[in-house]
Amino acid sequence: MENNIILIIFQIAVLLGSVIIHEVSHGLMALSLGDETAKDAGRLTLNPISHIDLFGSIILPLLLFVTHSPVILGWAKPVPYNPHALYKDYIYGPLKVALAGPLSNLALAFIFGLIIRLGSSFLSPVTLGFLSMIVFINCLLAIFNLIPIPPLDGSKILTIILPPRYSLALQNIGLGGIIILMIFIYYASDVIWLPAIMLFQLFAGSMGTQAFMAIFGH
Repeated sequence: MENNIILIIFQIAVLLGSVIIHEVSHGLMALSLGDETAKDAGRLTLNPISHIDLFGSIILPLLLFVTHSPVILGWAKPVPYNPHALYKDYIYGPLKVALAGPLSNLALAFIFGLIIRLGSSFLSPVTLGFLSMIVFINCLLAIFNLIPIPPLDGSKILTIILPPRYSLALQNIGLGGIIILMIFIYYASDVIWLPAIMLFQLFAGSMGTQAFMAIFGH
């Protein structure tokens, strides 16, 4: 029981840190393209208080916990940005901002996967297992956030591609997006799990995968 609590606390801590880096990456990309909205709003910080979203950071992880989900998922409060202020790249700027979050998670997965590969000969199996969980959660977050349902990044990418009429309708979906997203997670989770597992195995390698299964596989 005590070990399970430690594993859950670790997952939540990794999730929180990863989604914060995800959101800050959106803001930093916007800033690099000329928009200071996130900076002025005080969102370019790693302080969790500035990024906690009631549903994505608290309610959804708790729901997944009580339903015995093997991994906790969620998101932070979206970082604001003004696409009209991206004067360094008006055409592709919004796309770059939208992709910055998932790419930050892939970067984290790559970095910790590299640590696993380089340290597999001298790190303990437990350490490798916990490092592999960091890789796995970030692979999940990258794939999860690319789902084209609001408020996830995939929907923002889709609004850039769609004609204005449909783009506006998607942006104004409001609470309906969260409802659709919950239904999607419940009935079509394989769309998230399968590519995330493939990415995880690519980044973590055989040693990371074995260590992960030894600790979290049950």
